Amino acid sequence: MSQTRRLAAILAADIAGYSRLIGADEGGTLRRLRAIRGDIIDPTIATHHGRLVKTTGDGWLLEYSSIVDALRSATEIQAGMAERNAGVPQNDRIEFRIGINVGDIVVEDDDIFGDGVNVAARLEGLAEPGGICVSARVQEDAAGKLDLAFEDMGEQRLKNIARPVRVYRIHGSEKVGGAKDSIVQPPFALPDKPSIAVLPFTNMSADAEQEFFGDGIAEDVITALAHYPSLFVIARNSSFTYKGRAVDVKQIGRELGVRYVLEGSLRKSGNRIRVTAQLVEAETGNHVWAERYDRELSEIFALQDEITEAVATAIAPAIADAELRRAMRKLPGSLDAWAAYQRGLWHVGKFRAEDNVLAQQFSSGLSILTRILPGVMRGWPSRYGVGCSGRGC
Repeated sequence: MSQTRRLAAILAADIAGYSRLIGADEGGTLRRLRAIRGDIIDPTIATHHGRLVKTTGDGWLLEYSSIVDALRSATEIQAGMAERNAGVPQNDRIEFRIGINVGDIVVEDDDIFGDGVNVAARLEGLAEPGGICVSARVQEDAAGKLDLAFEDMGEQRLKNIARPVRVYRIHGSEKVGGAKDSIVQPPFALPDKPSIAVLPFTNMSADAEQEFFGDGIAEDVITALAHYPSLFVIARNSSFTYKGRAVDVKQIGRELGVRYVLEGSLRKSGNRIRVTAQLVEAETGNHVWAERYDRELSEIFALQDEITEAVATAIAPAIADAELRRAMRKLPGSLDAWAAYQRGLWHVGKFRAEDNVLAQQFSSGLSILTRILPGVMRGWPSRYGVGCSGRGC
């Protein structure tokens, strides 16, 4: 039994919700999979000089000698599946998740083994249905060679992989012949500070005249938040393009390049109106803050001003708290400048000598934190009436 080693690009793919699809319609699902393989998978592998190593029941393991060829295969497969799924109900769609890694592999009897294969399989598990996740090595080698947008997901702890792996999510595809298509809209890069899009508030009452009231609240909240220098606020012309559309906040976050989305609704009953607002973290879909306002519908503009002020003043501290939690979730080696700044402030707030030392470490190389940290450390005790003793106070 001979073994050889070589460097290769490994592509691992599986079918999202395979067990559910088989349970609902085994015969129909298998027929569709055979057609997909004949129409999309096999031709794409052949076009880009790949090798089908094995099938795994609900997926495939492929080997390529070129990272570029592996990426082209992956993006063409996903683009082809997106086209094929157009008009198919969500629960009936066959969607692939794909992971790509490059590394040293062991070849034995046409099968492949090794850490590089295991990482590709774990990356596939991180991908969303219809999505592609790659390792940092793949992203580095592909930079400038393909028209693809890579979103940094930071370092990830993968099951049974000893070291953290830096992972990138792909937001784009390149079609045969150079014509470009996209799996999803290529995202804007996130700004250095917290970013937010305020969507038009949905009118859920039977009174169509309340439409202007919901739009007015959203516009005024945008204006109010724009006065906060710590926030990056998307303009009305961009966020209002989603008016009347049922769009997932994760998609909005990717398309507008924002970390947070504020959405809301209003209902009118008699002479009373109820306004609800929710702040959502776009990347995870988690609710950060939510509130409900019940008011008498008398002076409409005064009411609009009152609700706008209440929402705007609540959002800024809610985002600040969410940013702290987000920074604490990250590994220290994967922190960007803003996250490091937030981690530093968190340690400063502990008012302990050992935390002051850690805060200074997080500020290393960050001019903004280095400038404000001494002032924050001096100002917080007197500002909030908190005592401070020991070194660093």
